[in-house]
Amino acid sequence: MITSELVENQTECSYCNVFSKANGADPIGTAPTVEQWLIVEVPQPWTSNPWKNNSRLQPIVEALKQWEQLNPKIMLRPLLVVPDEDYSKPGYVRIFHYCRSTVLFSEFEKQEYLFPEDELSSVIHALLIQPQKLEKFEHYRQNTQDIREILVCTHTQVDRACGRFGYPLYQELRQNYAANSQKKLRIWQTNHFGGHQFAPTLIDFPSGRFWGHLESDILDLLIHQEGNLVDLKPYYRGWSGLVKFAQIAEREIWDKEGWNWLNYHKSGRVIAQDQGGIFIYILKQILRFIPLPQAKILRKKLEQKATWVDVIIEYNSPEDTVQGAYTARVKLSGKVLSLLRSGEQVKPKAVEQYQVSRLLKVN
Repeated sequence: MITSELVENQTECSYCNVFSKANGADPIGTAPTVEQWLIVEVPQPWTSNPWKNNSRLQPIVEALKQWEQLNPKIMLRPLLVVPDEDYSKPGYVRIFHYCRSTVLFSEFEKQEYLFPEDELSSVIHALLIQPQKLEKFEHYRQNTQDIREILVCTHTQVDRACGRFGYPLYQELRQNYAANSQKKLRIWQTNHFGGHQFAPTLIDFPSGRFWGHLESDILDLLIHQEGNLVDLKPYYRGWSGLVKFAQIAEREIWDKEGWNWLNYHKSGRVIAQDQGGIFIYILKQILRFIPLPQAKILRKKLEQKATWVDVIIEYNSPEDTVQGAYTARVKLSGKVLSLLRSGEQVKPKAVEQYQVSRLLKVN
């Protein structure tokens, strides 16, 4: 419930995440849908858009442009991480490449390379454009498939909430969890990946799950993955292996299935949705045939404004002994005011809230 006191005293809630949390904004469904991740070690300082203003990143930027032309329908998301005194090696660059390899999956497949800085252009070109040449760099590949990587957004230059709330969380995870993990967990500072109104926010790899509005007393549950799942629900932004509305349904399924759900291979898709009236329907059909990035973004925004959506999520166990599916209807349940960025002069915006109104397990 939004109270007039919260809105009128906005200067006391100038951090977007404080305002969002106080108004009860549910973070579920806000994880981006991604098929591949490219994560690169780059020292700070970073500007608000380091991809445009960092000369050492230009070989990556050029390779990403070529890759997008070759793979226009595949979503690859690049990120930066800060080199760490315990993990990193002076004069070397680390790259993580996470890929969705099958239709049904539970984790992104990981490749990690650690190589001299002067090899950056060659390695990134082989990784993205000419994978047949990757064998040449096999000696730089790291055997770290058993290491969990957690990325915490601390990118103050994009939004001050990420520095104010993200950095202390990073330190706590680094000191209290990574330090006691027998080198099976690494914690990284990363640049902006969206959702600073949910700071402190993180991505958990190899699963690719997003979390937000995190607090110290929930970290044991998140890291050790045992205990009462209900306590985690308010902090779950969603799984990046699914689209927005399937993410909302997946949270309810996870609650029913328990922790074993994390190991199940799964996929999801929209099977029906409110078209938003004849004008919106026609506009979305027209946008399908416009090859501009802006048209794609607008169409995606229109699709996410539905008042109801039916989704199906199919799954099987790793041993293929359990198979099934869930169908769900996700409905608009209301709106709450939120700040989409921090600052005293930022006006609150009404954001849609969704919930699962029907969930059915099918064969």
